[in-house]
Parts: sequence; structure tokens; C-alpha cells
Amino acid sequence: MTATATEPATLAERTAEVVPVLREHARAIDETAEFPAEQLAALRRSGLMGLLVPREFGGLGGGLTDLARTSVELGGACVSTAMIWAMHCQQVAAIVAHGGREQREDLLPRIAAGEVYLASVTSERGKGGHLLTAEAPLTPSGPRLAIHRDAPIVTGGAVADGFLVTMRKGPDAGYDDVSLVYADRAELEVTVGRGSWNPMGMRGTHSVPLTLTGEVDPRNVVGRPGEFREVAIRTFVPAGHIGWAACWLGGARGALAAVLEMIRAPRTRGQFDPASELLRRRLATARLDLDAMSALLGQVIRDAETASDPEAVPVQLRLNGLKVFAAERALAVVDGLIELTGLRHGYMRGSSIPLERVFRDLRASSLNYANDRLLDANGALALFDRDVTLGW
Repeated sequence: MTATATEPATLAERTAEVVPVLREHARAIDETAEFPAEQLAALRRSGLMGLLVPREFGGLGGGLTDLARTSVELGGACVSTAMIWAMHCQQVAAIVAHGGREQREDLLPRIAAGEVYLASVTSERGKGGHLLTAEAPLTPSGPRLAIHRDAPIVTGGAVADGFLVTMRKGPDAGYDDVSLVYADRAELEVTVGRGSWNPMGMRGTHSVPLTLTGEVDPRNVVGRPGEFREVAIRTFVPAGHIGWAACWLGGARGALAAVLEMIRAPRTRGQFDPASELLRRRLATARLDLDAMSALLGQVIRDAETASDPEAVPVQLRLNGLKVFAAERALAVVDGLIELTGLRHGYMRGSSIPLERVFRDLRASSLNYANDRLLDANGALALFDRDVTLGW
């Protein structure tokens, strides 16, 4: 840390120390599709893994605005690593808001110390990524609960120190009677599935199939048994969409900053005409998209922090809409910048600016909990909001 022993480092200072590490290794993890071990180590050292952990447990005591701003900065350096970190923070937010006293006292200090990186296990063979249902049940095993969970995709699951897992409340429970349970890696047998992780983009997220088998204490259930829906509506989904959108905004913002720097740089200045109307319009469009994403992100954060009813139709419309809008417009920004900079600077993998890589990363954003699913939900919700209520 850059601060003195008597003056704790600020969030901005912590982030500024981590960003160069993310940027240094971003190309390598994209080429190899390996988990960003160096970047995660830097995040552990920085204290940022405990951003949302209250100060009483040794964390930074941050909120959703801090999550968003930090995600933007990290996303500008490496979208894959930013997504890994933001999804970890989503899990932390659930434990902070809904975990039991003993669970919080045991787990949160370890997270704040950078000892525990949390992965999310919500996908399942047979039901895909549908968040609010589960097939595998928690099974009583003496005083403990047995877990056997087969997940087709778990971001960072091969290296995670702990997991938040959605499970049916019990063998006789319905598929929408879902519990969220924390499982420490030491309590589980973790088997990484066969097959390689070789996607188009987001290659550094190393999202692999996992089978988890083991037993946990019933006190590890996060929130009330069978009532994951409340955890999801109040905390899990807002933190997830805010973190994701901010990462994608950060990737697009970083791309625009790199292009602006290239246009100004003496060695490339002659390749662009700042007086060109086409160039100016494309830059203006990119900036407008970034500002619009940022504005909607800010409104959704205000909704999450102040709305008396998190299930109110306008609140849900904006929350779902943020994920869809950020996914679409962040990709559009980078696509436009590739058109602006052309084949040499925008399209080639060896370019000095990583537009090609960021474009591939952001292409995954609409698939990360599918935009079509959210648009279908919002179309139905819009019919109930006859006054077309807007956020101000």
C-alpha cells in the first residue's frame, strides 16, 4: 500500500496499485485461457476482496457505488479479471446481508484478509442458468447437510476457496423451494469436469464444469432455508447486475480512452484527422453511450439502496434493463471504435490497443444470463406500469 502505517490506503489507492497488474497480464490470460492467478494474488493483497465486508469484520465497509466504480476501473484493465472480482463481491454481499451471526463472524474476516475467494454455483445440468430453481437437494446426513451438485459452468471454480451454491431445500421440496448454502472448499470433494475452456472471449474467467460433493453445517445456509428468492431479489441480483454492467462499462471506457490517446499520440497522430466529421461523430456516439450506461447504472444503484419495495415494477424494469443495455451498448462502443481505427489498429490481435480482445470479451455479455430472457420478462412487466414510471 502507498499510504503510511498510520494512514490506511484509500480505495482509489488500492485500485491504482492493482490496475497495472491486471493490464500487464491481460493479454497472456486471453491467449492461454488460464485463470488470472497473478491478478487474483494482487487483489488479495490489496484488500479489495473485502470491499463489501463491514469494517467491524476487518473489511473496507464499501457499498454498491464503490463496487461499481472499482469494477469500472478494473474492467478498463482486464474485463475477465474484473468479472471474477465483481462476482466474488456479489457473493460477499449476500453473506453480509443475509448470513447468520456465526457465519458472518467466521467467514467475513477471512474474506477481508484476502484468504477466501468465493465462486457462485447457480447453473445446473437440466435447468441451465435459471436462477430461482434448483434440482439437486440438500440431504440430511446426521446433524449435517449433504451436498452433491453437478454444475456445467462455474467461473473460477477450479481455484475458489469457497462456494455459494443454490440447492433445493430438501428431497421433498419443490424445484422453486431453493436454499443458498456456503460450502468451504475444505469441506468438499471438488472435481473439475472433462473438456477444455476455449471460448471466444472472457477467456480468463476460466469457467469450468464442476462436481461438488460434501457435507456442511445447517448454519451455512444463507438466509432462511428455502427462501433464496428473497436473497436474490434484495441482494444477489442487484449486486450482480450492477457489478457486471460496471465491468462492461469499464471495458468500453478503457477502449475509448486508448483510442483517444492514440489519436493524440505523436507517432500515430498523422493517421487520423481530428477535423473529420465522421471521426467526431463516432467519438461523440461512443461517449454518449458511455454516459447513458453510467447514468442508468447510477439510477439502479439508487434504487437498490433506497427503494422501499425492491420488487416494484419500475425498479425491476430498470434493474433488468441495466444488464441488457450495458451488454448491448458496451459492445456497440467497441465495435464502433474498431470501425474508426480500422484493420491495423482495431482488428488485429497484435495491435498496441486491445480493441479486438475487448470486443470478444464484451460479446459474451449478452449471453451472461441471456438478454432475451430479461427482455421477455421486461416486456411482461411493462404492461403493468401503465404510467411508464421513470427514475429521477
